[in-house]
Amino acid sequence: VQLQAYGGGLVQAGGSLRLSCAASGGTFSSYNMGWFRQAPGKEREFVSAITWSGGRTYYADSVKGRFTISRDKVKNTVYMQMKSLKPEDTAVYYCAAGLTLVVVSRGYDYWGQGTEVTVSS
Repeated sequence: VQLQAYGGGLVQAGGSLRLSCAASGGTFSSYNMGWFRQAPGKEREFVSAITWSGGRTYYADSVKGRFTISRDKVKNTVYMQMKSLKPEDTAVYYCAAGLTLVVVSRGYDYWGQGTEVTVSS
């Protein structure tokens, strides 16, 4: 499975961005999909995930109520709508696909290349 993440950019605090992750080369509908992020000097952390069916979503406490993950099985794409962005959301965001656990990175087998989000204060 190949994953291509895009949609990052520079935005002011309080603004919005939508990240997309296009999947190819595999059965997209079989995979749980997740977003992780890594800020400079910090470890990669879980942000959000959606199960293969789209029936359940998971969020880190730090983004609950501000970020929304969704998936389009026709377009083989997962999205993450980010609102009310804060400077602490600044990071490289990675999408991932996996078959098991959904809130930890070891549950994912395939990773995209990352898209950078910078939130200015």
